[in-house]
Amino acid sequence: MKLTTRGHYSVKALLDLALEPAHKAVSVSRIATRQSLPSPYLEKLLIDLRRAGIVESVRGPQGGYRLARPPRQIFLGQILEAVGETIDPLPRHTPQTDQAEDWVTFAVWHRLSHKLKEALYSISLEDLYFDARSWQAAQGDDVSYMV
Repeated sequence: MKLTTRGHYSVKALLDLALEPAHKAVSVSRIATRQSLPSPYLEKLLIDLRRAGIVESVRGPQGGYRLARPPRQIFLGQILEAVGETIDPLPRHTPQTDQAEDWVTFAVWHRLSHKLKEALYSISLEDLYFDARSWQAAQGDDVSYMV
């Protein structure tokens, strides 16, 4: 599994939303500016995340997007699946019935895939937020909105 631009940008946007006090709505342009992301692309990702129930949109002059639930209840696996990331390393592979090595390889990758999914669904947005803050503190950076 490789984290593509879609997954990376989605996590950055959600970490940005997690920083908002009282989880107030933030405009796409504000997130894009703070995170150095292209606004049109970010808008598409936020729509996918809204459809998955990870964020909600708020209309009006103070509108934008906000987290639909607390960061501790949003998991990396949910985020990646919401934006179309492939988590399965062998999505279409069928082992050849006459080759034991192929079955062994398939079994190993199947087990690794299962463990990877377990890990992705155990890492919360809150965990990522604290990891980012710890790294920034170790670098001597002040706490800012850039993650």
